[in-house]
Amino acid sequence: MEEKKIYGYVRCSSADQNEDRQMIALHEAAVPEKNIFMDKQSGKDFDRPNYKKLVQELKAGDLLYILSIDRLGRNYEEIQNQWRILTKEIGIDICVLDMPLLDTRNGKDLMGTFIADLVLQILSFVAQSERESIKKRQAEGIAAAKARGVKFGRPEKEAPDDFGRIVKAWEQKKLSFADVLEKCNMSEATFYRRLREYRLLRNK
Repeated sequence: MEEKKIYGYVRCSSADQNEDRQMIALHEAAVPEKNIFMDKQSGKDFDRPNYKKLVQELKAGDLLYILSIDRLGRNYEEIQNQWRILTKEIGIDICVLDMPLLDTRNGKDLMGTFIADLVLQILSFVAQSERESIKKRQAEGIAAAKARGVKFGRPEKEAPDDFGRIVKAWEQKKLSFADVLEKCNMSEATFYRRLREYRLLRNK
């Protein structure tokens, strides 16, 4: 009979860069280091190559540890779908460490299964609602900050002190455009923006 294996899965997003909490929880659950699969993703991207590798490796009877239910998906439908694939189609057990009720090793009878399914539905709904609420608050915060004149993104690069001399040398064809950009340490778009500002002030 093939030995049942213990696995762990860690997922970090751009909003949750630190995987330490998840790794510590898996180590405390005695998951072998070689059996921990981790994905780091950013923004809207939800491509999870290591999760796909993990699913390929899982066999019926294996045990998968995750810290929280939202590691399985980014919305209600996806969490439900992954849970079904893992527990029903592949036939593994899942233990959600921050929610002891979601441990499929317990309560294999009808009532236990019903309670686990109910808790799963509630938690996956809460996870999605929380994510949507965070996004909404972020969008509202950004909008309010912009209304106050707060600028986002990289700060604008200031013109060097000798910008006028550089421009004059360029206008007299003593400097190439590439040399101008190098001396100013600017992109082409920023240079032309600063040039317009400079000429406006010069012509006043």
